[in-house]
Amino acid sequence: MPAPQDETGGRINAASGAAGWLGLAAAPTFAIMALLTGIHSRNMPDMLCSATQGASPLTGMVSMYLLMSAFHSASWLKLISRRSFERGSRT
Repeated sequence: MPAPQDETGGRINAASGAAGWLGLAAAPTFAIMALLTGIHSRNMPDMLCSATQGASPLTGMVSMYLLMSAFHSASWLKLISRRSFERGSRT
């Protein structure tokens, strides 16, 4: 069986394919973690962040997970732009 190839005819190795899937999995995973943390810790203060409560609106685990989800959304934006570019070049 021949090795899979990318658009330019080069071989794709398994590590780069796995890295692409992990990049796509990161943003929704962090978003789900933010949601679950927000639901399960409504009345419980963060143990590590309790000394600095009210210092910044970005304190707490929910904010951290939301920021991580935003920072890891680049893979999704690349995928969406690539698909829209391919769709536009066909017409």
